[in-house]
Amino acid sequence: MDLIIRRAALAHHVAGRDALVDIAMKDGRMIGVEPNLAAKAAQEIDAAGLLVIPAFVDAHFHLDATLSYGLPRVNASGTLLEGIALWGELKPQLTQEALIERALQYCDWAVARGLLAIRSHVDVCDPRLLAVEALLEVKRRVAPYLDLQLVAFPQDGLLRSPGAFDNLKRAVGMGVDVVGGIPHFERTMADGAESIRLLCEFAAEKGLAVDMHCDESDDPLSRHIETLCAQAHRLGMQGRVAGSHLTSMHSMDNYYVSKLLPLMRESGVAAIANPLINITLQGRADTYPKRRGMTRVPEMLAAGINVAFGHDCVMDPWYSLGSADMLEVAHMGLHVAQMTGVDAMRAAFDAVTVRPAQILNLDGYGIAPGCRADCVLLDARDPIEAIRLRATRLAVVRRGAIVARTPSARATLSLEGRPGEIDFKLSR
Repeated sequence: MDLIIRRAALAHHVAGRDALVDIAMKDGRMIGVEPNLAAKAAQEIDAAGLLVIPAFVDAHFHLDATLSYGLPRVNASGTLLEGIALWGELKPQLTQEALIERALQYCDWAVARGLLAIRSHVDVCDPRLLAVEALLEVKRRVAPYLDLQLVAFPQDGLLRSPGAFDNLKRAVGMGVDVVGGIPHFERTMADGAESIRLLCEFAAEKGLAVDMHCDESDDPLSRHIETLCAQAHRLGMQGRVAGSHLTSMHSMDNYYVSKLLPLMRESGVAAIANPLINITLQGRADTYPKRRGMTRVPEMLAAGINVAFGHDCVMDPWYSLGSADMLEVAHMGLHVAQMTGVDAMRAAFDAVTVRPAQILNLDGYGIAPGCRADCVLLDARDPIEAIRLRATRLAVVRRGAIVARTPSARATLSLEGRPGEIDFKLSR
């Protein structure tokens, strides 16, 4: 074996009931996952009862804008619309070299955080397709250590921005993986619906997945998710379509939502909420009571709809914070959606691991024989503790090789009669 992680807890295990397992890896795959493996390996890690997971997954990000905070100026209001205007100011100043360098730096952060798969939207409204070329180069460079999917995103509107559809088609021809859209940003509701039809038909013809920014609005009458579901159902695209943000659902009439949720389930459309950004950008025009803005995550999960959490932005025109930490995303999502029951907290953990992996259709994702040897050792004993602590990634493994390590977080105390060191875990 190339690597064995000994005495690991798994996310679905219950402490004190399920046995710890050894995870053996060879030639980039997991060969054995069971207690007390007799095999030997060139390298071994003793997890000592800590949690091993199959890597974090971010289903929604903007790698072309990341780490551009302050260029050409700071978003003074912190609003969505100023961020869009600021991105418009920045685009003419972009260079491929700078885009590539910022994106690679973010991917370094991601690997250190155990984030080994990202779906990133890339703006195609610039006829130069400069960002598309840059991120395709980034995808090539990071392939040994990170799975990167790219979404052709007509950020200024498919019909509203001249030439956007032709640009999108060119981007797909260059190798972009997924068809994106932004129907609520079109001039009219009718144009938004038409953009969905055009994009879904194009994706169906090409055999591609669809992932649209959809109803990222406080307007309860922004109902493009209904049209997206109807087109997915009509074209037989079940399981290949996702609606991102869906923040208008937070403000929709309950009766309408009672009809919408079954339509989403039947059409196989997944939802991607972005807790850090939705809670920051939505409800800005409200006084009090002030809406949270995030979509109806618990209700969608209860209806059998796949829901993932995305990071969306890190240090860009829309969001000045972030460090590629999907546990921070889960932590915010848990609070905003009031998912504080035991099962709900575990579901929040799934929303940054197994659920986005399903949306990205990642091959060999998991902790089981035959799965890809991609995993993360967390300084926590279970998923809930991992979220609470935003647990340190003690080791990150890609294809059976350790690609990142971080020392365990400990505090040293000088208190008479008290322990000399604490790790913030509850004694058991």
